[in-house]
Amino acid sequence: MTIRLCVLLWARPGATEHLAAYEDKVLALLSEHGGRIVRRARTDGLDPAPTEIQLIEFASRAGYDGYLADERRTALAAERDAAVARTDIHPVTFV
Repeated sequence: MTIRLCVLLWARPGATEHLAAYEDKVLALLSEHGGRIVRRARTDGLDPAPTEIQLIEFASRAGYDGYLADERRTALAAERDAAVARTDIHPVTFV
């Protein structure tokens, strides 16, 4: 079953470029887990807007779970925490 997600990310103050660099690294792992970035967009980051919006698709729940557990991704937790203030993830249906 295909998993589709809308991911909203807010950067910590002054960390917009760090958020983008972190996301570049972890999104590069998607394909190894049957995932792909459908669209990635940035806002001006002014409150209350998120800094980055992503639409992501995984071929299966197992792929999504594998991505979340990927040790290369989890090893970057400190980098993520320094750059990302908030993340909201919403399951979606593409229309």
